[in-house]
Amino acid sequence: GRQIFQPLHSLRSAEKELLPGFQQYEWQPALKNVSSSWDVGIIDGLSGWTSSVDDVPADTISRRFRYDVALVSAVKDLEEDIMEGLRERGLDDSACTSGFTVVVKESCDGMGDVSEKHGSGPVVPEKAVRFSFTIMSINIRLDDEVDAVTIFQEQKPNSELSCRPLCLMFVDESDHETLTAILGPVVAERKAMLESRLILSIGGMQRSFRFFFRGTGYDEKMVRELEGLEASGSTYVCTLCDSTRAEASKNMVLHSITRSHSENLERYEIWRKNPFSESADELRDRVKGVSAKPFMETQPTMDALHCDIGNATEFYKIFQDEIGEVFLKSNPSREERRRWRSALDKQLRKKLKLKPVMRMNGNFARRLMTREAVEAVCELVPSEERREALLKLMDLYFQMKPVWRSTFPARDCPDQLCRYSYNSQQFADLLSTTFKYRYDGKITNYLHKTLAHVPEIIERDGSIGAWASEGNESGNKLFRRFRKMNARQSKAFELEDVLKH
Repeated sequence: GRQIFQPLHSLRSAEKELLPGFQQYEWQPALKNVSSSWDVGIIDGLSGWTSSVDDVPADTISRRFRYDVALVSAVKDLEEDIMEGLRERGLDDSACTSGFTVVVKESCDGMGDVSEKHGSGPVVPEKAVRFSFTIMSINIRLDDEVDAVTIFQEQKPNSELSCRPLCLMFVDESDHETLTAILGPVVAERKAMLESRLILSIGGMQRSFRFFFRGTGYDEKMVRELEGLEASGSTYVCTLCDSTRAEASKNMVLHSITRSHSENLERYEIWRKNPFSESADELRDRVKGVSAKPFMETQPTMDALHCDIGNATEFYKIFQDEIGEVFLKSNPSREERRRWRSALDKQLRKKLKLKPVMRMNGNFARRLMTREAVEAVCELVPSEERREALLKLMDLYFQMKPVWRSTFPARDCPDQLCRYSYNSQQFADLLSTTFKYRYDGKITNYLHKTLAHVPEIIERDGSIGAWASEGNESGNKLFRRFRKMNARQSKAFELEDVLKH
């Protein structure tokens, strides 16, 4: 029979055509501060770091592609889709050589602890961070037309297949210095590309592309880290508006999106200079919780996956409180709370075969936020009245959730989209009356976003679900697997092999 496993070197040459660094292209004007060579494969994530003699050597290993090289490879992969898109729209492909715009979703996430291998190499933190991008759509604007025509739209924007890794690093996401040092060059390359056009051969002709980047695949921790805001427990509860936690719990629904990267930069300058010689509290109130230099632009949006997880965490607590009738008590003992929790876990395991988890994850959240889970919980709630209230609360949630989960809400759940503001108002009313014991002066970050900002984001972007970090998170899972099974056993090579996959 034919030998299936090719020797390594023949695999290498086939591999080269698929990996970034194979396609020839140019930028007009040439990218500022970025080399014009196009045949660059995997590079050291620390390159561009000029370490002076007295610098501490970085205790991290990082591998990445150059951003423009990786984008070219991704666009080239879509060559057939682009040509087909032009044909479907009845456009003459020989006339369409310019006016293409490519919209890119960026995601970045810490992967927590990835230790398990004893590779050789320096001691680096066994936490990893992964930065990746997804091509969301490609449009073309013809000279005489006002509106752009979409010729490619990613149908599965949250699949790990459409999500391309750009940079892998062994670094703790809370280590701001190392993170910014490694992502610094990525930010610089991205900035350079915004001011230039890519000339690339597609379908046998040179065509020119512009790129737009939208950083939406970040959980709240990462957004706060990149945009210079205080951590998630801050009294400034939101990354989209200036509301404080107390305000957000009083007025749950009526807020509009006001924060932006440029405003955060301005506020940082005020924070740094204190031009009005105010006290620390006054100054903090003036800059609304900006306390570090924002270093990477993110889109003011909400991440659907983490919203799911955040809200499920909160409902898991509400369920325990309802089992223990907290609305009657002032402050229950730890012992009592533990009892309610184990009663809830036991019931979920019995009725739904749902095992308790140490840390809430997407799968547990999806299973917990279902009709059958609530019915199981209601069996443990003593009073009929509270059972009804809990069911009503959950029903409203089930009406709201598809709106921010769906990839194309206007197509998939138009009725729920129309009723969203009404439902969120009903939901907020329930929280501030029946469940007042939990929401008196406080509210969780994601509940605030779910109630206050969803319609505005969807009006602006058309979707929340499509822009989620899900693809990147699925990629994290692959990272762990490839690292175990398919990578060479030394830390420096390991990241290269994982990037290639």
